[in-house]
Amino acid sequence: MLTRRAMLAAGALAGIALPAPAAQMKPRPGAAKPGAKAAVEPAVPGSPAQTPIGPVDTAARYALILDYNTGATLLDKDADQPMTPSSMTKLMTAYIVFSMLKSGRLKPDQDLPVSERAWRMGGSKMYVQVGTQVKVEDLIRGMIVQSGNDACIVLAEAVAGSEEQFAELMNQKAKELGLTQSHFANATGWPAPGHVMSARDIATLATHLIRDFPEYYKYFSERDFSYNGTEGGRPIDQANRNPLVQKGLADGLKTGHTEDGGYGLVASAERNGRRVVMVLNGMTSMHQRAEEGERLLEWAFREFEDVTLFTAGDTVESVPVWLGAAPTVPLIGGRDLVVTMPRNWRSKAKITVAYEAPIRAPVQRGSALGRLQVAGDGVPEISMPLLAGADVPRLSLPGRALAVLAHYVVGG
Repeated sequence: MLTRRAMLAAGALAGIALPAPAAQMKPRPGAAKPGAKAAVEPAVPGSPAQTPIGPVDTAARYALILDYNTGATLLDKDADQPMTPSSMTKLMTAYIVFSMLKSGRLKPDQDLPVSERAWRMGGSKMYVQVGTQVKVEDLIRGMIVQSGNDACIVLAEAVAGSEEQFAELMNQKAKELGLTQSHFANATGWPAPGHVMSARDIATLATHLIRDFPEYYKYFSERDFSYNGTEGGRPIDQANRNPLVQKGLADGLKTGHTEDGGYGLVASAERNGRRVVMVLNGMTSMHQRAEEGERLLEWAFREFEDVTLFTAGDTVESVPVWLGAAPTVPLIGGRDLVVTMPRNWRSKAKITVAYEAPIRAPVQRGSALGRLQVAGDGVPEISMPLLAGADVPRLSLPGRALAVLAHYVVGG
């Protein structure tokens, strides 16, 4: 004779009910409890920068260090405040020129005319001569390596007809790239009312330059450039002003200096497949810029690492399936999960998998079944969906009957 539980189970076959699901929160093996995450607050003059592993002193008035691969913020000091970008402005001029090259609207060997305005421009110069023609590639080198304001104006006038119109293109592109604290009045970074960028905007722009134009990024790593533009034809050899490029510690990007903005630097370096982008501004001397740039770049590589928690097809967890043709279904991330962690992350990270168990059959491959959550002291907070890694059909009617019966008889 069937027990009452078995009879109830048999009577439920027309619409078999899933046992009430219990929310699961399963720690991954070896995970530790998270601690309090360091607060990131706006910096004030003289205050340290904020980092995931605690405050770090820097002489820079504004600072931001990002991990290029993951986008993680490693160091932040007033990174979202508008500031005077000086010649770091030229990164946007380079972005637009590179776009023109890529679309074929400019050619590297194309000759462009030098206007009197470009020739008379003060500040850093490539020393182009009025009335001459200069190749686009030489102008790019003059703009990046020599920080030539005159080269920028030649390029701007060729692209947009005037530097003023070119600045409109710069502002339009800034919106497209999500630069929320940037406004451009010229192509050079020459002091002008309302001409501002934030450290985060500069880092975002630098990231786009590296990612969008790998074929042109090489210009930023050139250590010197000679242009045969003086009277008498003698070449003027100028060294790249980026101290980290000169020392072989970085492969780009740019420096800047004005009285109002102080000494600034945006640099990027790659080591063992990991790239860092750094922006510093508001320092008091070239020496301080070089010293802080080297110190903080080394700090970023020393204190953090990129960790692949799993790749796209890896099984993160196998979870039970109710009334399925298979007893479990694998949960996968669906993509590689690479996270920037402090070097000691293994003792601080807590990685959990959350899902409703058991999963009701049928299960369709790719459907969202749970979430992976990462937290911990100095560890970036991450929450991402976990997907079914396989199809699990529903059992046939007899199979479901046996499964339900077994569940109640065993007392599961």
